Amino acid sequence: MSFRLIDEVIERDSERLVAVKLVEADAPYLRDHFPTFPVLPGVLMLEAMVQAARELADQGDRSDPPLVLGTVRALKYGRFVAAGSTIRVEVSRAGEGLDFKGRVEILEGDGVGDGAVAASGRFTLRAARIASAGSPRLGAPRAYA
Repeated sequence: MSFRLIDEVIERDSERLVAVKLVEADAPYLRDHFPTFPVLPGVLMLEAMVQAARELADQGDRSDPPLVLGTVRALKYGRFVAAGSTIRVEVSRAGEGLDFKGRVEILEGDGVGDGAVAASGRFTLRAARIASAGSPRLGAPRAYA
């Protein structure tokens, strides 16, 4: 299953990308999180930052392995993101290669942030390790001497 956690890129340059996402009240991932108080799961806030970073890192060449989450450092959660909210996702390069820092902020009705940070942290992306024909399957048990 593939889904987008960014609806629209609103700013972009070579070092920074800003996107927005409406958290639909009927989104399937809200059904069980939590039934009486639906909020965007924290792992999906991280995924929104990862998807924005992929957009920023994209060089237009789809022949390379896809970029996946490598490491996460200093991830902090602030506020709940309630169903029906709009989030602003900002990522920027944080050093060499595929190191990024990201921030998820809750927007008010006029599109201006109220300063409520839902999540922030630093993370890296890496190329997915794709098993080729003839190579051992990823995750297969190995014999050790």
